[in-house]
Amino acid sequence: QVQLVESGGGLVQAGGSLRLSCAASGRTFSSYYMGWFRQAPGKEREFVARISALGSTTDYADSVKGRFTISRDSAKNTVYLQMNSLKPEDTAVYYCAAGNSGWARGSYDYWGQGTQVTVSS
Repeated sequence: QVQLVESGGGLVQAGGSLRLSCAASGRTFSSYYMGWFRQAPGKEREFVARISALGSTTDYADSVKGRFTISRDSAKNTVYLQMNSLKPEDTAVYYCAAGNSGWARGSYDYWGQGTQVTVSS
């Protein structure tokens, strides 16, 4: 069992930056690949970024490529999402997720409760 707790969300002006954190419980954090997703009001949840278990591979949605960076610190059991050059369309609830058996198909086994990010214009 893995528990995920996101933090770092808030209100920021367009062009600003935020760093989201996702703290994971358990001693097997390094065996999980991690992902960030977001869901805006009235929209479906969408993929944002992911990082492999060892941190050697990352993927990003086209909409955030070049602006967001995902990273992980296994010593702290934490995954981060650095968000720069934020736009109003980045406004959403951001969720982190963990998986260990479905990297190719993008499946995840555990989800956090989410943290709100609001970007004002």
